[in-house]
Amino acid sequence: MSLNKSNLDGFFGSKPEEVSSKLSEFKSLRDTLNEKVRGQLDKRNEINRQVKELISEVQKQKTLRNDANGKVAELRKIRLEKTNELKKLRMKLRKSTEEKPKTRSGNGKGRSSQKIREQMNKLEWRHQTGQIGPKKEKDFFATMKRLQNELKRVKSEEEANSSIVLKEVKQAEKRQQKAHDAVTDASEKSEEAHSLMMELSNEVDRLRGLANNEHMSLTSTKNQADELHNKYIISLRCIHSMQDILKISGDRKKTSEDERVDVTDLMSRLMKGDTLSDEDMLLLQRN
Repeated sequence: MSLNKSNLDGFFGSKPEEVSSKLSEFKSLRDTLNEKVRGQLDKRNEINRQVKELISEVQKQKTLRNDANGKVAELRKIRLEKTNELKKLRMKLRKSTEEKPKTRSGNGKGRSSQKIREQMNKLEWRHQTGQIGPKKEKDFFATMKRLQNELKRVKSEEEANSSIVLKEVKQAEKRQQKAHDAVTDASEKSEEAHSLMMELSNEVDRLRGLANNEHMSLTSTKNQADELHNKYIISLRCIHSMQDILKISGDRKKTSEDERVDVTDLMSRLMKGDTLSDEDMLLLQRN
């Protein structure tokens, strides 16, 4: 007896067509899902590649930030030294202004420009109030002239002394500002590297989430494909089993209703994925 579609239909009724239809359906769906799995796998791997590159960049920015932080600490020490130096010079300048350089008067006592001006003001007031008579006016004008010359000389000395200290202060201010600018620049670089590092870290977390979701979807799709593949194998096994059953049945042209029921039951079991036992095969042989 030849094993063709007519023989199968005659012995098993519509079962062969049902199994063949399922076989094609399972194969098509399985192949579609396997193609989807390959796409999801490529997408997941691409995301993981990006994550790897970003992690490398995060480490680079972390190193830059740490180096900048170390530089900031060193520069702050230098700035503190320059600040203390500036404070001392400003104090020196303030003292030089308050404690004017002193000159020598006729009586040998050193006087500041302020003391000389006070003496001149007193003499001027005595002259204006008539306390200095005509006979002493000549001495008054001579004294005022001498005091004016003395005041001019003392003020020149005071300005010269203040100018030296002031110059030192200005130079110290420049050094302090330079040190401060260096700290600011290093701090900005540190903050810039830190901000970029955090931004990249957040992107790494986001991409890892996408990769995990893609992996879960991939696993789900693969499980579906595997399930369809198992169904495909079961359907294929059913077809082979029907052919084996026909071989066992030989060339018998008629079968009883009970035999058909037994055979249908066996086919239902095969389509569910069951495997026929030796006893089932012997039962078919006896029929």
